[in-house]
Amino acid sequence: MTPQPRSPKPRTQAATALKTPPQAPGHQHATPPLWQLLQATASVVQSVRSGRSLTPAIEAVASPWRPAVQSLSFQVMRQWGRALALREQLASKAPPPAADALLCTALALAWQDEAAPYPVHTLVNQAVEAARQHRSTQAQSGFINACLRRFMREREALVLATDADLQAVWNHPRWWVERLQREYPDHWQALLQMAQQPAPMSLRIDPRYHSVGEYQSKLQALGLPSKAVGASGLQLAKAVPVQQLPGFSEGHVSVQDAAAQVAAPLLLQGRQADKAWRILDACAAPGGKTGHLLACYPQARVLALDVDAARCQRIDQNLQRLGVQAEVRAADAAQPATWWDGEAFDAILLDAPCTASGIVRRHPDVRWLRRPEDSAQLARIQAQLLRALWPLLAPGGRLLYCTCSVFRSEGDETVQAFLQHNTNAQLLPSPGHLIPGQAPTGLPVVDNALGEHDGFYYALLEKDRT
Repeated sequence: MTPQPRSPKPRTQAATALKTPPQAPGHQHATPPLWQLLQATASVVQSVRSGRSLTPAIEAVASPWRPAVQSLSFQVMRQWGRALALREQLASKAPPPAADALLCTALALAWQDEAAPYPVHTLVNQAVEAARQHRSTQAQSGFINACLRRFMREREALVLATDADLQAVWNHPRWWVERLQREYPDHWQALLQMAQQPAPMSLRIDPRYHSVGEYQSKLQALGLPSKAVGASGLQLAKAVPVQQLPGFSEGHVSVQDAAAQVAAPLLLQGRQADKAWRILDACAAPGGKTGHLLACYPQARVLALDVDAARCQRIDQNLQRLGVQAEVRAADAAQPATWWDGEAFDAILLDAPCTASGIVRRHPDVRWLRRPEDSAQLARIQAQLLRALWPLLAPGGRLLYCTCSVFRSEGDETVQAFLQHNTNAQLLPSPGHLIPGQAPTGLPVVDNALGEHDGFYYALLEKDRT
């Protein structure tokens, strides 16, 4: 096994901003002490360990602190495997959850000098202070202090002792690493290394307002260099708040990964774009692909479904910003009897629920929330959705099945099993598994350039006309 490189990593903007001297007392945006940020980060980490997604946990943090806590939380999640291994070296028994979260947060941030957002001794001192100041960890503050002081004294030996641990080396669960080794024997290391890198910010340009080149010039004039990706996308050299993007609030541009931008143009590739196609977006939230469908096929009649009513509101909000319209309905796509009016669809986009194993660089908590059996369970749901939606497709119609997963059971294996049981389905030329770091093929893009894209899977199915 080749150890994961311990190359220097730039300190994040949010973490760097924390080093700004505190402002005057009572200032609305005064920078909090580092121990408070570490305590808030540990609380977010504890939520993830209890099975809660990182996103709502961060959203619950007070807004002035949120960017810093998000930056620290993402770094902790990306180094969680190493942190757990180090804690096991320091303590034969895990402390209570709040203390364990704080201890492992400090270890995750401090184990590598070059990647630490602060000097290691500062992180240790402030983590101990966080333990003393909060009632959930006060009783274990002495234990945390002892562990961290020993870590500082013996750090090199402790890290070396964890280098034999697969989970510590790659910062993914052991079962996840072993699965990628089986499924991608030539690329598993590159997949795991890329998952550790922050994702770039990719944009989709609405052709109603600008060409890609025109918008790229607008960005350049603002000091925001970018490169073209896909058919209508740009990848920024540096992420910025969406408010800095020209025309964002007017719907001129959307934030969407280059791999996700493949869906809409691929669905009806080669067919008349301005026809009034009847299209189903079966699992539509938050609405990025729905908006792209309407940009590609402006006369289409689109029905956007999502099982979660609250997420349907996000679809409505996104469509309103883009200035396009679709019928949005809260419904279970797997139960057509509860929502289908009997009129067949010309095209169906099924972005099926999955493990999200292809977007862990954007959501570093996913790897720690998933269990080994989740992929098989989700594959059953994906197969159920395919079975339920296929009869709703008109003869000659197309269904695009996609997931943001790199696991074979949620891609090729699901589609091949479906084809074996549906002789009226034909697999058209499709990208298949889009793997970060590999040159993609079969895309509706002239040069197939997607930049640093997420992991995705696409299969385009066509129903016989008879």
